[in-house]
Amino acid sequence: MNGPRTGRRVATIVGLVTVLAVVIVLLPGRRGWFDVGVYHGAVGHWVRGGDLYGWTTHNGYGFTYPPFAAVSMAPMAALAWYPTIVAHLLLTALAVAFLLRLLVDPLARRHGWTRWYALALTCCLLAGLNPVRDTVGFGQVNLLLVALVYGDLWLLERGSRLAGVGTGLAAAVKLTPAVFIGYLLVTGRWRAAGTAVGAAIGATALAGVLAPDASRTFFTDTLWDTDRVGRLENVANQSLLGLVARLDPAHPDRLLWLVLAVAVLAVWAVRVRRAVRLGDERAGFALTGVAACLLSPVTWVHHLVWLVPGLVVLVASTLPWPPVDRAARWRLGGAVVAYVVLCSGLVWVFSDGWAGPAGSVGANAYLWVSVGMLVFLPVGRAAGADHPGLTEHCGGVVPPRGVAVDRQR
Repeated sequence: MNGPRTGRRVATIVGLVTVLAVVIVLLPGRRGWFDVGVYHGAVGHWVRGGDLYGWTTHNGYGFTYPPFAAVSMAPMAALAWYPTIVAHLLLTALAVAFLLRLLVDPLARRHGWTRWYALALTCCLLAGLNPVRDTVGFGQVNLLLVALVYGDLWLLERGSRLAGVGTGLAAAVKLTPAVFIGYLLVTGRWRAAGTAVGAAIGATALAGVLAPDASRTFFTDTLWDTDRVGRLENVANQSLLGLVARLDPAHPDRLLWLVLAVAVLAVWAVRVRRAVRLGDERAGFALTGVAACLLSPVTWVHHLVWLVPGLVVLVASTLPWPPVDRAARWRLGGAVVAYVVLCSGLVWVFSDGWAGPAGSVGANAYLWVSVGMLVFLPVGRAAGADHPGLTEHCGGVVPPRGVAVDRQR
């Protein structure tokens, strides 16, 4: 019995991988490892005594991350170009393996799915997402940072004193993950928040010792130079500020952006506090990743890998399948729509113009997915007394230590 079934599953995975490979090859917009090329060039130039933030590509792009990122990337200076790509791919694969083990494997075990098949299918679905394709194609560090931060989720669920280290290191590499320090503070995780702040300060101080000139340049100049990262109105920028900039590219309304950002912060704070009160750490982390994408002044498409855990939480809230109630069916439909949109590359259709209602919707399509997830991502127990809380459902071990847990809605 198992032989034919295993054969069909292997054939399914091989077929999916083949289709994905063909689609990725045929789709326009292959990225040519551009960002890892920037890392390799700038860090190599710095290690050889040059100016980290003075090095640029032929078309003017340079290193934009804090100096600790360069320190952590220093080993690539000893590698040639192709070995650098291979090393990046291996590290990204390890990050994906960790995230699948943390977020998806517990679902497979709880529901009696064949684990290798569930993980392989999820990996194929992951590869279809535009943010994931861009992260790999550009040679970006996003999935590595997601893995670092979600290492803290694993530690928090086990009450470890080391919780916060990954978030602090990720924030020292790239500023966006610092929102997760805000999450720890808003939800009253003082020890983990202190650990994260200490790790971020320690890493930044280490970079200050090893790269004093680069540190001075970054904090006095590069950090404030928004033109260095690209045009805010570019459709690739799926943040709130990107939305506002597309309304008036010449004069983006910063007051409107501030109002929208405060509204997002308010919704996020209320929802993550409720998530932790209900013992649903995974929804809290997922909501924070969504908020980070909305609040960051620049959220390129590849940054949206922070939405992936939210998709997992959304799908987990509909299990077991078929969904037993109308709310679960609506959530499953929402997850399918969000996934299809994030796979579609729709925003690129409007790269040359976004006038009219269709442009407002299409050019900001990924942003609308983020907004929907911020507002509607389920937290705590799903409807139905026999349905486990989502932290349990997604494999959480125990409620976070030091947090009062309310098991009722």
